[in-house]
Amino acid sequence: MRSILYIIAVILIIGWLLGVFVYSASGLIHILLVLAIVSILLSLIRRGVE
Repeated sequence: MRSILYIIAVILIIGWLLGVFVYSASGLIHILLVLAIVSILLSLIRRGVE
C-alpha cells in the first residue's frame, strides 16, 4: 500500500511541476501539490503506526 501512495505522490508532484513551469496554470494546479503532500504524510503516518 505504501508504494502505491508514493507512486501517486510522485505522479502528482510531476503534474504540478509541469503545470507550474510549462503551462502556467491557475491556482487549481496547486491542488495537485497538496494532494501529493497529503499522500506522503498518510504513508508516513501509516508506517509509524505499523
